[in-house]
Amino acid sequence: MIRSKLIIILIFLTSIAFSQNTLQKENYKADIIIYGGTSSAIISGIKAASLGRSVIIISPDTHLGGMTTNGLGFTDSGHKEYIGGLAKEFYHRVYQYYSEETTWNWVSRKKFKNKGQDAPSIDDKTQTMWTFEPHVAEQIFDDWLKEYPIQILKNEWLDRERPLDKEAQQIMAFYTLSGKRIEGKIFIDASYEGDLMALTGVSYHVGRESNSVYNETYNGIQKGVFQHDHNFKDLKINAYWEHNSKKSGLLPKISEDTPGKNGDGDHRVEAYCYRLCLTQVRDNFIPITKPDGYNPKNYELLGRIYEAGWDQTFVKFDAIPNGKTDVNNHGPFSHDNIGMNYEYPEASYEKRKEIEKEHQAYQQGLLYFIKTDPRVPDSTRLAMSKWGYAKDEFKDNNGFPHQLYIREARRMIGSYVMTEHDVMGKKKINDPIGMGSYSLDSHNAQRYVTFFHHVENEGDIGVNPPHPYSISMRSIIPKENECTNLIVPVCLSSSHIAYGSIRMEPVFMLLGESASQLADLALKNKTTVQKVNYNTLKGALLEANQILTYQK
Repeated sequence: MIRSKLIIILIFLTSIAFSQNTLQKENYKADIIIYGGTSSAIISGIKAASLGRSVIIISPDTHLGGMTTNGLGFTDSGHKEYIGGLAKEFYHRVYQYYSEETTWNWVSRKKFKNKGQDAPSIDDKTQTMWTFEPHVAEQIFDDWLKEYPIQILKNEWLDRERPLDKEAQQIMAFYTLSGKRIEGKIFIDASYEGDLMALTGVSYHVGRESNSVYNETYNGIQKGVFQHDHNFKDLKINAYWEHNSKKSGLLPKISEDTPGKNGDGDHRVEAYCYRLCLTQVRDNFIPITKPDGYNPKNYELLGRIYEAGWDQTFVKFDAIPNGKTDVNNHGPFSHDNIGMNYEYPEASYEKRKEIEKEHQAYQQGLLYFIKTDPRVPDSTRLAMSKWGYAKDEFKDNNGFPHQLYIREARRMIGSYVMTEHDVMGKKKINDPIGMGSYSLDSHNAQRYVTFFHHVENEGDIGVNPPHPYSISMRSIIPKENECTNLIVPVCLSSSHIAYGSIRMEPVFMLLGESASQLADLALKNKTTVQKVNYNTLKGALLEANQILTYQK
């Protein structure tokens, strides 16, 4: 009897020790914790490690790099001379890669048109390159990360149902769905969605603010504003299955809601899409085939658009190396899946997966429709039949990108809110940490029915700033009474329309670097991120070849 009791006690004590050991293994700790798998997260991690800080990157993704490695290879560079620091270093590494003739394995460098966004793709003077293949960008990031002792936990998702460990306004740790406890001193949310920021309790906004909130002009609802070619304009396409018959029902992809009043805010966010990497190289070719659940009726509106005489199908098949494209939205009905993403920013992981799958099916069906439907002009159908998914891209996903282009989700309301007044150079930023220069670029947010029963898109804005502009340090940090050790370089504090310019991948990279420099100084001086001395930060950023102000 005594022996049996001793055995039971021994088993009990062993189980406690095993549990404690398991818990200990599941506890991860570092100076700086970075949540997200975006380009901003990678640059942030590299910067923090280069400063001697222990770093853990917690990535929900298995493939790192966000949109930079997921089809957006035709870089939205803006004024590229204002991209410095590690962001510029990335584009230098792209240049180095393609300097080797052996890397042009499908189409020779001589046949490459060398066209980037408003400038040559290959800049020999600065030794940078601004267009690239997705797998090349991913390989560059992966190799770069190996140069530093950075711990990377992939396919790890923030547990959004479990409260953070927090003391007053300071995050101590968060938990992942797999049960890992992630403890740090400074936390950087570099995700596209801002899930960690939201769980922290920091103020944020989803949707478009009214123009009256920040005294803006281009925010809110913008009916009748046609600044790109992504609208119907002179095309008078009836919205109903039967001409002017509401009883017959609306065509797919048209909202039943009234569009609202110009300048008013709403819950809508600009449209998402996948940036497809297609090719005409037959030896590197996956044919466009009918996707599961395909129904040509879902593209009835596009059929009517073709019948009305529109055909600019291939305008945004932008060339990247080796005979491939970065395919973007163009026209009144294209790759942007307008109105199908409103739930995404706040949705559960399960709901987000549903939205992603619906977007994928929509775009695969779109290509198949253009390739096969008799209402599409013969020449366009023939041209589309020559395109296919690139076999050497996204190999574990049959040539389709892993990352949906989340053009905007949550946006923090922090210590300073960037608005169109900052982007348009009407206000001076006194604490710059990097620069933007791209246009106020918002894609459409809704497709509605006009008074005359015609179809129209709304939300497309494209206004160029007069010159590059500075981004405030305070726009990436929360209010001090909300959180003192969180930095947010992607879902930063910005109005909807200002974010339309800021939200470019090079800017996310340079803000990621600035975020880690800020974190390092907060740790060094044992202070909050809000109380870091800006002049000290400025000096460190300039030393790292960051560019902070516009030079006339």
